[in-house]
Amino acid sequence: MSRLSRKPIQIPEGVTVSVDGLLISVRGPKGEKTLPLLPFITVHSDSGAVTVQSEHHMTQANINTGTMWSLVRNAIQGVSSGFSKNLEIMGVGYRAAMEGGTLVLSLGFVNPIRFTPPEGVSVIVEKNVIRISGVDKEKVGQAAAEIRAFKKPEPYKGKGIRYEGEIVQRKAGKKAATAGAGG
Repeated sequence: MSRLSRKPIQIPEGVTVSVDGLLISVRGPKGEKTLPLLPFITVHSDSGAVTVQSEHHMTQANINTGTMWSLVRNAIQGVSSGFSKNLEIMGVGYRAAMEGGTLVLSLGFVNPIRFTPPEGVSVIVEKNVIRISGVDKEKVGQAAAEIRAFKKPEPYKGKGIRYEGEIVQRKAGKKAATAGAGG
């Protein structure tokens, strides 16, 4: 069994967790999230804490215990404070702008790239930083990965879209041919 799943998850003020059959619903100031209950797992919501336990001593039950614990913890954190990822745009002439609910990226291609964020995810553009935020950690991460995939940072000049704080390994370009070689 996961070591973390032995610890109860503390519920912050303003967040309610209810277990109804095979669904767990978490409500908070930022929104609501429902999770399906994994097999061989029981979840109990007590006064200010949630505990996750396995029903059987099987390998799959132990795996599901740790997974369910992480999913419940992320849901509680998402509805209370939310998740966000920041992307930086590097390169001359590379720009991002919002047109309504659509992100428009000018990344050196002939036509601009249009990206509509999934439901529950908000995108804000400030100069060369794209801020992606939402309640669902998985959707926020997936949206950030899709935007980054439009123009990954290249290793020679470092141009492209990267996560904030991401270090791009730089390569040396071609060297000038040495005189007197081959002769």
